[in-house]
Amino acid sequence: MGVTRLKRKDRRNKVVAKNEVQFLKLGSNIEAGSRSKMPAGSQIVKNNAVLDKLAASKK
Repeated sequence: MGVTRLKRKDRRNKVVAKNEVQFLKLGSNIEAGSRSKMPAGSQIVKNNAVLDKLAASKK
């Protein structure tokens, strides 16, 4: 029996689910002292720095 291909909708769902899991992994585990610390060049770290600067200037 041959390998069946996924229909387009199922392939898309598989890719979307994989990307959601990756996004959630990146968004978690960033508390202080975490073993899986975010890399310094990460876009999330850069965004947080900008947001912190804006919040400080608002006060």
